[in-house]
Amino acid sequence: MSNYTINPGDAAPADIALPTWPEGTLKLADLRGQWVILYFYPRDNTPGCTTEACEFRDALPDFSAANAAIVGVSRDSVKSHARFTDKQSLNFTLISDADELLCKAFDVIQIKKLYGKESLGVERSTFIIDPDGNIAEAWRKVRVKDHVATVLERLQQLQG
Repeated sequence: MSNYTINPGDAAPADIALPTWPEGTLKLADLRGQWVILYFYPRDNTPGCTTEACEFRDALPDFSAANAAIVGVSRDSVKSHARFTDKQSLNFTLISDADELLCKAFDVIQIKKLYGKESLGVERSTFIIDPDGNIAEAWRKVRVKDHVATVLERLQQLQG
């Protein structure tokens, strides 16, 4: 049993429309009919987040072959996402969640400790959402090393 409010088997929050890069808006309901890899990360252009984004970028052909879209979410602005995408040649959508609407819906805003100080921040998390809009798998407190390969492997298992 988890202490989180949203877990595998639950319906993913579908109707929160947020700005994206490339420019536009997106809500998860727009992606029904395909698998979605939704990953939350703390901040653009930081070492762990850059590594994770680049690993998803490099694996996109494998995820696309499995009918899965990759969507990254952070509290950064669309402008920051544009710079991050350009600098790292990212090939998937990034959602700007400055007001933490999607972050809170997925319960990824958690107390983080750094140098003895506590603050609220994005807990690196990844969710696989099935074509019907339900959460099929969830990872919390993600460690970047080998994570993308683990997500792809689990997606392929879920697809049978």
